[in-house]
Amino acid sequence: MMLPAAGEARLLLRVEDLGIAFEQKGKVTPVVRAAGFELRAGETLGIVGESGSGKTLTCLSLLGLLPPGARIISGSVILNPDTPEENFLLRLSEKDLQKIRGREISMIFQEPMSSLNPSLTCGYQVAEALMKHKNLPLRTARGETLHWFGEVKLPKPERIYRAYPHELSGGQQQRVMIAMASCTIPAVLIADEPTTALDVTIQHAIIQLLKDLQDKFGMSILFISHDLALVSEIAHRIMVMQEGKIVEQGRTSEVMEQPVQPYTKGLLNCRPPLRGKPARLPTVREYLENTAAGLQGYSPQIQKKKTGDRPTGELLLEVSGLTVEFSGKGLWHIHKVDTIRAVDNISFSVNQGETLGLVGESGCGKTSLGRSLLHLIETSSGRILYRGINTLEMSKKELKSFRKKFQIIFQDPYSSLNPRITAGRAIMEPMLVHGIGKNNRERKQMVIELLEKVRLDPAFFNRFPHEFSGGQRQRIGIARVLALKPEFIICDESVSSLDVSVQAEILNLLNTLKEEFHLTYIFISHDLSVVRYMSDRIMVMQEGKLVEVSGSDVLFDHPQKAYTRELINAIPGRKTLK
Repeated sequence: MMLPAAGEARLLLRVEDLGIAFEQKGKVTPVVRAAGFELRAGETLGIVGESGSGKTLTCLSLLGLLPPGARIISGSVILNPDTPEENFLLRLSEKDLQKIRGREISMIFQEPMSSLNPSLTCGYQVAEALMKHKNLPLRTARGETLHWFGEVKLPKPERIYRAYPHELSGGQQQRVMIAMASCTIPAVLIADEPTTALDVTIQHAIIQLLKDLQDKFGMSILFISHDLALVSEIAHRIMVMQEGKIVEQGRTSEVMEQPVQPYTKGLLNCRPPLRGKPARLPTVREYLENTAAGLQGYSPQIQKKKTGDRPTGELLLEVSGLTVEFSGKGLWHIHKVDTIRAVDNISFSVNQGETLGLVGESGCGKTSLGRSLLHLIETSSGRILYRGINTLEMSKKELKSFRKKFQIIFQDPYSSLNPRITAGRAIMEPMLVHGIGKNNRERKQMVIELLEKVRLDPAFFNRFPHEFSGGQRQRIGIARVLALKPEFIICDESVSSLDVSVQAEILNLLNTLKEEFHLTYIFISHDLSVVRYMSDRIMVMQEGKLVEVSGSDVLFDHPQKAYTRELINAIPGRKTLK
């Protein structure tokens, strides 16, 4: 992907001295400070930074879509500068901005399920954009929509046109959003975290799709992400933001190979490497405080002793012939749907002290398998032996005692916490259920110790979930699991939606807790670089079946199945993750 030489590509967008602030009760809090950058025709500019760095707010300001309480306090945004058609976007009225949105500048939002209207079909929502911006009648707009569904490589466009958002997978929903944003062929396409929490193979496909659309229609792209490795796959230039300021800009190769700022180095190196296993991952905070063990990553001298060998501890979990089936029904239970076999005759075992990684695309049965082990969903057949006892034959009383030893950290830390009770009460609740602690005073002291253990301030005891960041909420979820003193934990996509910087901190925490409490993990994720770093062995699933299982290093270096090779090759930024 070559960027035209300086002077060849027309300057399309210029942002100068942009300042954005939130105003509440007379108090003004700046959140974007003196931001300035340029975008040329046919160029992709990657905007990278942690949550709260100002990436999305900067781009929302271009469209006049800032959230309530936020306002522009300085600067200018010029579309088509240095031409007679130049447009000072920050000076436009709402009526004039509506002519720009969707026609000149379009946006792909981060969460397609919350951005798409659940009461309208996907096809009509795209056709609506065409009717609005190109003044097409519905019949013509319908034909254009079907054409664009083909452009974004959606299967069976006619079916997708009639489908509602909830009937599509995450990747299909995102393609609908891309079609909606691209169908007017805007000059600038803003892609706000368009691949967050998607499988690596779907991420790879979305990135390639955006490249293809850019090549075909000449659009310029502002690509927002927290992942430098991912951005390197698509961007010609990269702009790094930290706490509302632009701290580094440059060509992608320069930023990736020779980053200047400690913050950029931290973002780049906190991802798990694909070669070697450092004892712990460096964090962005350490780079900022200049305490990381070397600014280019950790040296081989502090590699883990284990490199994929299975621990020799006693056999803890043995699963044989496990099958999970779901039978769906149509509208009002009239039309029967074929039985879906989510987990298909799977057998495996886990030794004490082991971390078994479980990978595969969405819908392959990873989560169904994990939840069936805890009896959170019913199994159709098979055996689950925990320390030689078949858990499927346990009574309710025995099952309650078993769950005390065998816990799960859920994927979404916000939805798994009750918004009406404080963090401290959420951690204390399982203690009450299982009779841990003599009284509430003793239990509160135990909760405070757990908060400190997961590196949270004890003062957080009385705060509610909405008052925490995503990483902090995940730490609360981990503390709640540790409250029962388990010996086996299932980590179900527990870092998939976190910034790479926060992800490194959580992975380090999980490894530290494993050693301290002698824990055993099943680590479920779609991110193979994370799974390889965390796991002794890796199990690969596809369409409910076990495809391959091997030591983590052996599987990465010598994958036996084509599906495994496809997953490994789709890891974002493989060239930069050494």
